[in-house]
Amino acid sequence: MTEATLTGKTITIDGVAHELSNLSENARAQVTNLRVTDAEIERIKAQMAIYQTARMTYAKALKNELGKAEAH
Repeated sequence: MTEATLTGKTITIDGVAHELSNLSENARAQVTNLRVTDAEIERIKAQMAIYQTARMTYAKALKNELGKAEAH
């Protein structure tokens, strides 16, 4: 898998740093695509954290409800 890291005015691809100002128009477009994709991945990670928290809460509520039913 190709590793890409964006920092300030450079992008590092597989350990080789490239100045953004020296990239071709097509390469800069790919950098933009990477930024958009990275932002979407972070948004989805945040949503997953919300869903996982909700799932744990629902499971806990179910456990409590089942405990009430067994007590009767």
